Amino acid sequence: MKIAINLASHPFRRDRAMVVASTLVCLLLVASLGVLVHLANEDNKQLGDVRHEVAMLKKQVQTVTDQQAKLNAVIHEPQNETVLERSVFINSLLMRKGVSWNRIFTDLEKTLPYNVKLTRILPSVDEQGRVTLDMTLAANEIKPMVDALKAFQENALFGAVEYKNVVQPSQSEPLFRLALNVTYAQKL
Repeated sequence: MKIAINLASHPFRRDRAMVVASTLVCLLLVASLGVLVHLANEDNKQLGDVRHEVAMLKKQVQTVTDQQAKLNAVIHEPQNETVLERSVFINSLLMRKGVSWNRIFTDLEKTLPYNVKLTRILPSVDEQGRVTLDMTLAANEIKPMVDALKAFQENALFGAVEYKNVVQPSQSEPLFRLALNVTYAQKL
């Protein structure tokens, strides 16, 4: 029987596979580090371009803001203030006159049921040019009022309906009265 005895001070170990694998992993990590450094540099270049564009846009915005401030100062001078107030007043009148009463009544005639009366209407125009109709409807019963509200919702010319109040009939007023606001799709 043979017994293998190793008399060396450092016995032979099989580390070559581990050293080769570790070397390959290190090379792979160094390569990925190089790719990441390259990508970071490219990203910094792009960010530099974007920062430059943002700085240019900020400069343009500042220039336009300064010009606007100068023009506002000229407009709000005492001798120009009356002209500004008058032009705002005339523009608001033109907006209100741009509402076609004929078209409003034609659309309401097509929309409202036959047994609902329109007792009051007041169109108003906001800054964006949207028309809102503040109106009061009257009827002998409540059902025609409900039909009128359904008709407003089904008609594409009329938008959101905001109910204000319902007044019950009395001795002096024998009709149900419904006050509401309706957005109207008339273009100015």
